[in-house]
Amino acid sequence: MRGYDVIESSGAPIKAWTRGVPIEDAALKQLKNVASLPFIHSHVAVMPDVHWGMGATVGSVIPTVGAIIPAAVGVDIGCGMMAVRTSLRAEHLPDDLSAIRSAIEAAVPHGRTDNGGRNDKGAWASEPPASAHARWEALKVGYDAVVERHPKAAHPRGFGHLGTLGTGNHFIELCLDEAGDLWVMLHSGSRGVGNRFGTYFIERAKREARRWFLNLPDQDLAYFPEGSEGFIDYVRAVSWAQTYARANREVMMDQVLGVLRVIWPGFETTAEAVNCHHNYVSKEKHFGKEVYLTRKGAVSAREGELGIVPGSMGAKSFIVRGKGNADSFCTCSHGAGRAMSRTEAKRRFTVEDHVRATEGVECRKDAEVIDETPMAYKDIDAVIAAQTDLIEVVHTLRQVVCVKG
Repeated sequence: MRGYDVIESSGAPIKAWTRGVPIEDAALKQLKNVASLPFIHSHVAVMPDVHWGMGATVGSVIPTVGAIIPAAVGVDIGCGMMAVRTSLRAEHLPDDLSAIRSAIEAAVPHGRTDNGGRNDKGAWASEPPASAHARWEALKVGYDAVVERHPKAAHPRGFGHLGTLGTGNHFIELCLDEAGDLWVMLHSGSRGVGNRFGTYFIERAKREARRWFLNLPDQDLAYFPEGSEGFIDYVRAVSWAQTYARANREVMMDQVLGVLRVIWPGFETTAEAVNCHHNYVSKEKHFGKEVYLTRKGAVSAREGELGIVPGSMGAKSFIVRGKGNADSFCTCSHGAGRAMSRTEAKRRFTVEDHVRATEGVECRKDAEVIDETPMAYKDIDAVIAAQTDLIEVVHTLRQVVCVKG
């Protein structure tokens, strides 16, 4: 029996792995808008964590031929996850984990202040670490090539954000698996420079759409036709931002492991590690055709490929192995998915609710993180259950420390 349902659409079919998980009406409308575009190949795939996003839903997989939609990729280009298993175990951890959380917070800039200006606490206040220097050397030529052609896409903190967390749903966690092994897991993307690139090219695509009087169901679905100057420049920029995002996670991981090595000098990391995007576009072959596959809030799950499906603060997370399901374009969900907006979460829940929901986790428990409380997200168990033909669970992780921006 197939694991998906087909959503009626006037355009391409929509295959949805959403059994037992609600989809809001606004997300359904967005899915149908995307499916109506003339360059969709085969069908649109929908993951169980699907929810409304800008232009296209978060939790959707969009195969296109001859065009790319910048807003479908979004502005957090290359956002994704990294996880590393260590030789440390539950019995090595102290009863009070607050000092470890403080040390991680000191080692990795996080949050955002001063409107991202000179005194922004989310950027390196002094010299970034050596690992950031080394990676920026490899990245700088590509960055310069993009901004030379598009000066308005430049961002002053490309180097200063490399190895920093950001805000919102980005996090750094220490987790224990079912065997008691300690994992370091983190979630972030291409930071300010990726946001600038994404915003710049989304607006450029909209200008092009207006120039050519394109009839779109949503202006945020403006696209660049393959071969056009905008297409060529966007592919270069988005590819660079995806590389930057991966490097950003690697620098943060170096910093967190450095904190742990101060406490436990002899520990090692195992061969089991994952570094995966979940907001990106790549050229892949599906159903007999080369396509530009946009995964917006979705993770590659080719047969045997490891991925990460995190829960929320206080909820469990999963290391998964892909089954290579062709109908999903070899994809799975990227997390639990929001059940409500940030504004609604702040209206509905109190600090006391959040404290109860994150009991046993060393994390922030103040009003500023209510929008990230576990109740603002879908049930991660239901999300996993809806995609059993896409992935198998390899490890179940529970958070013991969570750092938020």
